[in-house]
Amino acid sequence: MHNRWHPDLEPIAEVGVDEEVRLETADGVAGQLTRASSHADAGALDLGLAHPLNGPLFVRDAEPGDVLEVEFLEYESADFGITAAIPGFGYLADLFPDPYLVKWEIAEGLARSEELPGVAVPDGTFAGVVGVAPSWELLEEFQRREEALRERGQPVADPARESAIPAAAASGLRTIPPRETGGNLDIRQLVAGSRLWLPVAVPGALFSAGDLHFAQGDGEVCGTAIEVAGAVTVRFALHKSPAVRTRFPSYETPERPGRRSFATTGIPVEVGMDLNAAAREALLEMIAHLERTYGFERPAAYALCSAVVDLRISELVDVPYPVVSALLPLDVFSP
Repeated sequence: MHNRWHPDLEPIAEVGVDEEVRLETADGVAGQLTRASSHADAGALDLGLAHPLNGPLFVRDAEPGDVLEVEFLEYESADFGITAAIPGFGYLADLFPDPYLVKWEIAEGLARSEELPGVAVPDGTFAGVVGVAPSWELLEEFQRREEALRERGQPVADPARESAIPAAAASGLRTIPPRETGGNLDIRQLVAGSRLWLPVAVPGALFSAGDLHFAQGDGEVCGTAIEVAGAVTVRFALHKSPAVRTRFPSYETPERPGRRSFATTGIPVEVGMDLNAAAREALLEMIAHLERTYGFERPAAYALCSAVVDLRISELVDVPYPVVSALLPLDVFSP
């Protein structure tokens, strides 16, 4: 396992295109929360240990300038998962300052929790973190870029070098943000049957994956999904020096049936064309709906939003107000 992106990590294996590879993974909080954990434990995490990844894999014949195609063939989930509201982290961290932990038992393709009675979340397992190693030049560019953001007052993950695994990778990049080479994408559509294209920056690509989510809503609003250990099976293809290469990762989804949903909306009538404000309004309306309709505790409702509610841009052209919708899939409520 490793929890930093670094071009000098020793590959754990060399694989060729069309080979199937199964990677076993720890959960995104490195197993720090268990069935015995309390709400308070969610406030005592070492976040520097986040996202232990399996890898890297050296993909034979991959060279800088190529594009690595990753086909996700199968996921396996453990029988236990967590969703945690962590102080100082999450979209509504200013409104939820206290730690809160939802513990999920997973069986027969459904996740259930005592904190959310009557809820049964169906399996939608995907890898939250997936990517390839940056070159030294990219690593230094990314670090300069993020330090400039920090100096402008933007939130940026602390290097937390003392928590780096392996210790020799302490000069590498945290796995908290997504970047051009992939990383913490948290794209819930990367389920089995999907394909992801990543720009190769180093010989062998040095592919890694981890941070499996049994389920997640678009936005992962409290900062965690249903975090699980498990395994992912992938297969690679290579596109050699393509004429067109996107700057950021791109992906293709498998066909999936629609789900019946109830939605709240957010319209930022006080501030005008501000998508962030619209998203907050939609999410706060949904949390209030879950409290009022189902009797959930407010932090539990927030956690459920992170696990299943999708934030969608409904419109951003009707000045002076955009609209963001928060969609709650109704099939999570067991009869």
